[in-house]
Amino acid sequence: MPLRSWPSLVIACLVAIVAAVVVTAIVGLILRGVGRHRQWPAVLVKRARVPFRLFLAVVVLWIAVALTLPREVPADWTARINHGFLILAIAAGTWFLAALVVFAEDLGLARYRVDVPDNRYARRVRTQVLVLRRLTIVAAVVIGLAAILLTFPVLQAAGASLLASAGIIGVIAGVAAQSSLANLFAGIQLAFSDAIRLDDVVVVEQQWGTIEELTLTYVVVHIWDDRRLVLPSTYFTTKPFENWTRKNSELLGSVEFDLDWRVSPSGMRAELNRILAATDLWDGRTGVLQVTDATLGWVRVRVLVTGKDAPTLFDLRCHVRERLIDWMQRYSDASLPRKRVELVERPETQVPTSRARTAQEGEGRLFGGSPENEQRASQFTDAIPIQPDPSRPADPAAD
Repeated sequence: MPLRSWPSLVIACLVAIVAAVVVTAIVGLILRGVGRHRQWPAVLVKRARVPFRLFLAVVVLWIAVALTLPREVPADWTARINHGFLILAIAAGTWFLAALVVFAEDLGLARYRVDVPDNRYARRVRTQVLVLRRLTIVAAVVIGLAAILLTFPVLQAAGASLLASAGIIGVIAGVAAQSSLANLFAGIQLAFSDAIRLDDVVVVEQQWGTIEELTLTYVVVHIWDDRRLVLPSTYFTTKPFENWTRKNSELLGSVEFDLDWRVSPSGMRAELNRILAATDLWDGRTGVLQVTDATLGWVRVRVLVTGKDAPTLFDLRCHVRERLIDWMQRYSDASLPRKRVELVERPETQVPTSRARTAQEGEGRLFGGSPENEQRASQFTDAIPIQPDPSRPADPAAD
């Protein structure tokens, strides 16, 4: 059977596929055998098995086709087949190289655990490595596409004109994608400036949550009530926000009470010490009770406690508040806040008699009130003659 014939081509392709599968299986067994007591060989096989198998299959198939392709195939078709295999080899090789880079980044992440109490540095490294991973994948895709495009003769001939117009195109693209580029550079800045890291506790837009995802263009904040707040990367480079775990995760919190003046600060302080000694939420650093204000009928008592992280501190504050309220209700009800109202009764007034009231009312009048005034009024009335009205008929009762 001649080498360059259709049966030889089919047999060579089948042998190439089987050889690719066998080689990948042998390599996988060797890696597992070498790293039997280590974890990285299994990670490498998991990450690179599929792209390596695909790249190897494309290469051996290309070799088989190039050796056994019949001579009666036209030259232009032979060139197209070789060009297709070249494009597939570039794509599979790019995928394989990206998988190797991701595997190297996984090895770096495995050295830094985030499930320990003091994981600030580990979270910082994890954030930077994840951003680098995304940059690596984007760079690999861009380089692979550029290599594939350069395999076309038309694009190679137009390379000089494309390079000449790259300045104008860059300016236009920069103006058109200004917001996207700003978020891109802001994401890189956040990853390497250590302003925020994964699992950092932050307060943004008056919402408390943790950094769940940090990408090149946006940041996802997992809010305490299981909502997700998605913010552009430029938000964290242009606006102020609170980072409660910037240096360490330990925090100081307060519990305040407005109580009655009869409260006993020493009694509350002793009860606070008993509460803190009996709970695992307190980290033992600070446990203070102080009277911070005593005005407007209230005494303000402030309790300062510390916890190892924000969720633990929140639970500790609630626990202290509940226990102190229970203690005051049971053993110190005089401490509970009260509002006091003073009632003042007006003195009784003496009601004057009718004659005295008449005399009082007539004291300021000329013809009334006293007997002398009444007599004077009758003299004046008798001295004035009363003329009858001619227009009115005479009263028959007067006759």
